[in-house]
Amino acid sequence: MITVPRWLLLVLGAMFSAYHVILGIYSLNVPASPWPAIVALVLYSVATIASLWPVQRIRMPDWLAAFDLAVCIVLPLLVTSQLDANAQNGYATWYVAAVGTLMTIAAARRQLAAAWLGVIALAVQSVVWDGVLSLGTLGVIGSIVWVGIAHMLTAALTTAARETRRYAQAEREAAAWQAAQDAHLFEGRMRLAQTNRIAAPMLRRIGDREGRLTDDQRRECRMLEAAIRDEIRGRMLLTDAVRAEVQRARERGTVVTLLDEGGIDDLDEPTRDRVLSRLAEAVAGSSADRIIARTAAEGSAVAVTVVGLREPEGVLPSDSTDDLEVEFWLEIPRT
Repeated sequence: MITVPRWLLLVLGAMFSAYHVILGIYSLNVPASPWPAIVALVLYSVATIASLWPVQRIRMPDWLAAFDLAVCIVLPLLVTSQLDANAQNGYATWYVAAVGTLMTIAAARRQLAAAWLGVIALAVQSVVWDGVLSLGTLGVIGSIVWVGIAHMLTAALTTAARETRRYAQAEREAAAWQAAQDAHLFEGRMRLAQTNRIAAPMLRRIGDREGRLTDDQRRECRMLEAAIRDEIRGRMLLTDAVRAEVQRARERGTVVTLLDEGGIDDLDEPTRDRVLSRLAEAVAGSSADRIIARTAAEGSAVAVTVVGLREPEGVLPSDSTDDLEVEFWLEIPRT
């Protein structure tokens, strides 16, 4: 992408404006009285300096645009009040190019309405002062053309800037999506490797014994199956300490269920370690028949909810939790 330094544009605008001022000073002997032209030169210089003053905001303030427009209306009236429309005024009509330059600056600074009103006022004043042909002889048409070119360039640059922002946003979203996909792929591979590490020895043993397992081996297989299920459903709830305490609880005959629904994905590492350490302590200190640990919804003040259930005496074990009694209810806060 080719860019033009902003200071270079300011210098070019200042040079053009200074050229009109020099022409005005050079032709001060042409008007009947030089004082209106001098006032016009001062007003034009002030308006130009204010319009070209380097500021961070590209769009010209509304008050400055109104001031420039007022200067462009007053300028022709002051200068032509001392000129003869039927005479050859030469450079004394410097105000025409000056108005065009000032309104081009206004258009470049995104004050298009003020720029068009300024050159239209110039055209009307020129027709009233010296007829329709003056639009060509005085150079009014050239000023209008310059404002039109500035308008088109400003619109094109605005559209290009908007499209650039849109493409940059789309690129950021695509990069975020790709990062999420890579993270999911990495996590899937990690879970697969973890599952293979846990299950491979038992699978080889089952293959070697052709499926004929003892009761202890079947119980070990069920423990491995539960551990693999934890790796799939537990996700962020798992640390070495949690895995160890869950394994001990299952060896005691407790049914443990870990459910990670994404509620703690946004926690930083120290906070997550604190929460999961509390979870491991809760599992280790419980004598419940069933323990269910579930992450809370995002935005909740609770990170993890742990529930311990006990089967009433005289009731046969069942998969249903309707008849179970609550031994403890623990809500581990985020902070």
